[in-house]
Amino acid sequence: MNHQKIFKMKKRYLFFAAVTAGLMAIYSCTKLNDKDYATIVSSQFSPTSKDVAALVGVPYTNWRTLELGRSANAIWRTNEISADETVIPARPNGWVDGGIYRRMHEHKWTADEDNSFQIWTNAFSGITNCNRLLYQLDNNLIPVTTGKDQLEAELKVLRASFYYALCDFFGNVPIITKFDVPAGYLPTQSTRAQVYAFIISELTTNIPLLSKLNDGTTYGRFNQWAANALLAKMYLNAGVYTGTPDWANCIKACDQVINSGLYSLESVQSNVFATNNSGSKEIVFAIPFDNIYTADGATAWTLHMETLEPENQATYNFQNSPWGGICAIPQFINTFDPDDNRLKANWIQGQQYTASGSVLMGTMDKFNGKPLSYVNEVPGVDSTQEVHGFRLGKYQIQNAELVGMSNDFPLFRYADILMMKAEASLRSGDAATAASLVTQVRQRDFTTNPSKATVTAAQLQANTSYDYGLRNHLSTTHESVSDIQYGRMLDELGWEFAQEGRRRQDLIRFGVFTSKSWLSHSPNGAYRTLLPIPTSAMHTNSNLKQNTGY
Repeated sequence: MNHQKIFKMKKRYLFFAAVTAGLMAIYSCTKLNDKDYATIVSSQFSPTSKDVAALVGVPYTNWRTLELGRSANAIWRTNEISADETVIPARPNGWVDGGIYRRMHEHKWTADEDNSFQIWTNAFSGITNCNRLLYQLDNNLIPVTTGKDQLEAELKVLRASFYYALCDFFGNVPIITKFDVPAGYLPTQSTRAQVYAFIISELTTNIPLLSKLNDGTTYGRFNQWAANALLAKMYLNAGVYTGTPDWANCIKACDQVINSGLYSLESVQSNVFATNNSGSKEIVFAIPFDNIYTADGATAWTLHMETLEPENQATYNFQNSPWGGICAIPQFINTFDPDDNRLKANWIQGQQYTASGSVLMGTMDKFNGKPLSYVNEVPGVDSTQEVHGFRLGKYQIQNAELVGMSNDFPLFRYADILMMKAEASLRSGDAATAASLVTQVRQRDFTTNPSKATVTAAQLQANTSYDYGLRNHLSTTHESVSDIQYGRMLDELGWEFAQEGRRRQDLIRFGVFTSKSWLSHSPNGAYRTLLPIPTSAMHTNSNLKQNTGY
């Protein structure tokens, strides 16, 4: 792929997405004054390929807010801080926020949490935008002729991706496929198995109609390969969603992407997460970000601000002071092999310095005036100092960064395709294939000791190296891990995909999420694999039944 071409397409995509909301309002009108030159009459509008990209831009932008935006209590943060990898503990400068982050860590959330509200609302906003465009296309309010079938197929796949999020977090949700519903319409609720079947049907029906291209015209959009990645993700979690695993179809969907020959692993993992990563040959589907077009609180990607301490402003010459907050859970860090490059490359640790090399000193509480050195210790979710916990540095932080980052967010990447096939193969009894695939992914991460990159079939079936149990200033316990089948495979997923907003889903699939303890978290009910339907949604739709346990 031509990096510069894709980068320019990304900029155009983000610009179109920013202005198309206004166009959408125009196209929603069916009665227009013929002499109103401030609007576009559909009979006088003949969309070009560039216009088509703009038309689909609006529902794609919903993935930004769904994954990372608004208050940031969306998919990424929910999957991270409810799991065993990262935590947002109380800091000397705050991060209590009414106890929401502590409740997420301790699995004590309620139906009134912002997390449920943000995921539910943003997913259904994306669905509504897809349904609106499909309605306008079907009724020729947007007079697309060339490529109309492909465009409608893309919108249906995009809509299915929003239902994937709803299926994963809520399970039982309404399936809405029409925009022109009568006033007062209240959709009925479908079961999780029905939602799963709907998504599978939408994907398998529409994938053949999608573009096979992997270039600037399809970057950040669903082509056949990105849609197959989503299909593989659905099959990977079929056992959770329906009670019946489907490893064979997961492998088939992965093979579609692998056999396309269009994607490959980067020689260095960090290339996937660089500031200008739109040309990465490993990215299968990305959510585009740009610190010019996605700079506000609703759409900005602000991880560097959420994890670094205020003093780190001098490290990177930020234009704003970071907020301090999210960090690694020490038990997770302790699972890494010291020779694994991902330990050093992805986690900001040790003494911090200014851009000119001077030692940074702490400014708060017990570490005021003492060296700011991040240590692999976290006393608990309820109380920490500014030095506690390794910070998240997987996504490149550029000099003079704004509040929003320009790193595109890789929702699906080629390493994920290989690892999904590996896990499905392992669970199907083909440990040799699984070991070969995992080894392939690891080979770039052990440059100082290459022999450690190789994983055998026997090793892949061994126990996890995670030392589960409470580990805080109030209590220390240790829990058996012999009941976690394929624990080493779970470790491999953690090492490769840390900080990518998926750990909760992996823990659920491996039976760990509601059965083990870590840091200040103890199991608090198996029903916690699902979030509660937000109270606001329950109040507005009497057809909804709350998820069990809430």
